Amino acid sequence: MGEIEPLWGVEEVSAFLGVPVKTLYQWKWRRYGPPVRKVGKHLRYVPAQVRRWVEDLAA
Repeated sequence: MGEIEPLWGVEEVSAFLGVPVKTLYQWKWRRYGPPVRKVGKHLRYVPAQVRRWVEDLAA
Protein backbone atom coordinates (compact mmCIF):
# COMPACT_ATOMS: atom_id res chain seq x y z
CA MET A 1 0.00 0.00 0.00
CA GLY A 2 1.35 3.41 -0.99
CA GLU A 3 2.00 6.22 1.42
CA ILE A 4 -0.63 8.96 1.47
CA GLU A 5 0.73 12.41 0.68
CA PRO A 6 -0.39 15.13 3.11
CA LEU A 7 -2.91 17.66 1.83
CA TRP A 8 -1.62 21.08 0.81
CA GLY A 9 -2.87 24.36 2.19
CA VAL A 10 -3.17 27.56 0.18
CA GLU A 11 0.39 28.54 1.03
CA GLU A 12 1.85 25.34 -0.45
CA VAL A 13 -0.29 25.57 -3.59
CA SER A 14 0.57 29.25 -3.95
CA ALA A 15 4.29 28.42 -3.82
CA PHE A 16 3.91 25.45 -6.19
CA LEU A 17 1.95 27.42 -8.80
CA GLY A 18 3.78 30.72 -8.29
CA VAL A 19 0.56 32.67 -7.75
CA PRO A 20 -0.54 34.79 -4.76
CA VAL A 21 -2.75 33.21 -2.10
CA LYS A 22 -5.40 35.83 -2.93
CA THR A 23 -5.54 34.44 -6.49
CA LEU A 24 -6.38 30.96 -5.17
CA TYR A 25 -9.31 32.38 -3.19
CA GLN A 26 -10.51 34.26 -6.30
CA TRP A 27 -10.22 31.11 -8.40
CA LYS A 28 -12.28 29.16 -5.86
CA TRP A 29 -14.98 31.85 -5.93
CA ARG A 30 -14.96 31.78 -9.76
CA ARG A 31 -14.92 27.96 -9.80
CA TYR A 32 -11.59 27.90 -11.59
CA GLY A 33 -8.27 26.39 -10.60
CA PRO A 34 -7.29 23.06 -9.12
CA PRO A 35 -9.91 21.09 -7.17
CA VAL A 36 -10.18 22.32 -3.58
CA ARG A 37 -11.96 21.06 -0.48
CA LYS A 38 -12.85 22.74 2.77
CA VAL A 39 -11.66 20.92 5.86
CA GLY A 40 -13.26 22.78 8.72
CA LYS A 41 -12.59 26.41 7.88
CA HIS A 42 -9.44 25.68 5.88
CA LEU A 43 -8.97 25.10 2.15
CA ARG A 44 -7.05 21.94 1.32
CA TYR A 45 -5.75 20.54 -1.96
CA VAL A 46 -4.77 17.00 -2.96
CA PRO A 47 -1.24 17.41 -4.39
CA ALA A 48 -1.80 14.88 -7.20
CA GLN A 49 -4.93 16.76 -8.32
CA VAL A 50 -3.02 20.07 -8.36
CA ARG A 51 -0.29 18.51 -10.50
CA ARG A 52 -2.89 16.96 -12.84
CA TRP A 53 -4.65 20.34 -13.19
CA VAL A 54 -1.36 21.98 -14.22
CA GLU A 55 -0.68 19.20 -16.75
CA ASP A 56 -4.19 19.59 -18.22
CA LEU A 57 -3.54 23.30 -18.78
CA ALA A 58 -0.72 22.45 -21.16
CA ALA A 59 -2.89 19.99 -23.15
